[in-house]
Formats: sequence, structure tokens, C-alpha cells
Amino acid sequence: MSKKEKKEKELIDPAQNEEVKEAEEVAEETAEAEVIPETDPKDAEIADLKDKLLRNMAEFDNYRKRTAKERLDIAADITAKNLTEFLPVIDNLERALATECTDTNYKKGIELIHESFITALTNMGVEAIVSDGEPFDPAYHQAVQQIEDDSKESGTVATTFMKGYKIGEKVLRFAMVTVVK
Repeated sequence: MSKKEKKEKELIDPAQNEEVKEAEEVAEETAEAEVIPETDPKDAEIADLKDKLLRNMAEFDNYRKRTAKERLDIAADITAKNLTEFLPVIDNLERALATECTDTNYKKGIELIHESFITALTNMGVEAIVSDGEPFDPAYHQAVQQIEDDSKESGTVATTFMKGYKIGEKVLRFAMVTVVK
């Protein structure tokens, strides 16, 4: 730019011209401060590969944790499903115990089978859901009937039609109950 053009610019708008000069000075200072050292392309490639490696390692670690959790969840579901298949057997043994029988040895045999079955299920973590006299809890009970009973508090379980079972906090079968209105 020639001296004549500079003078013309200064004459047009001195305030605007001063702002332009300040902006140019700031740009020059910034350019001087941002001197970027030349990097070797190999160093850049190494840094890129290290970054990719770290990301892959983190992704694999997350995958490993996620699959381990999924395996535990699947194992618990399979165990619960298999144990659910044995619950009707317990019900039948309890019905056999409730019936009158004249043969004491036969009755004693059924009691021993029932006890060993209950012991095996208890060792696997299966618990019966306590129902009679307890407050109705839809997380553990299935109400099949409502009755009016002045001797019991409203909202409590009056009788249990079929026992419920759980393993930990997972319900295998809900207890079928009668609830007081």
C-alpha cells in the first residue's frame, strides 16, 4: 500500500483506522507467540497409534466387564427357570403330606423326600415367601380373592392358596393369596 493510500484511509475514518491498527498488532503478537515447532511425521503417527491403542484397550475392558455382567444375569435367569420347574413337585409332596394315610412308613418316606427336597432348594438360595398375616405386597403376592374379615386388619393376607418362592430378591413364583378388604 502506498503512502498516499494510507493517508487517504486515515482521512476517511480515523477511529476505524485505529481499530484496524490495533487488530493488526494483536495478530502479529499472536503469530509470534504461536510459533509451532516442526514435528516429525513419524512422531505424529506414533502419537496417533498410541491413542488408538489406548482407545481399543478401554473398549475391550468395557466389553469384558459388560459380557461378565451379562453372563451372571443369564446364569441367574437359567437357575431361576430351572428351579421354577421343580416347584410343582414341592406342591405335590405337600399335598401328599396333607392327605390322610394309614401306612405310617409310606407317610414317613414322603416326609423324608419333602425335607430333603426343601433342604436342597434352601442350599441353592430358594426361600418360601411368608404370606399369612403379612401385609399384602404386590411384589410377592398375587391376590386371587378378597374377603371381609373384622378380626383381621384390612390389606393383610388372610390365607394362602399356593406358596410363593423367591431366590434372593427374584420371585420364582408369586404366592396366590386371599386379601382382607
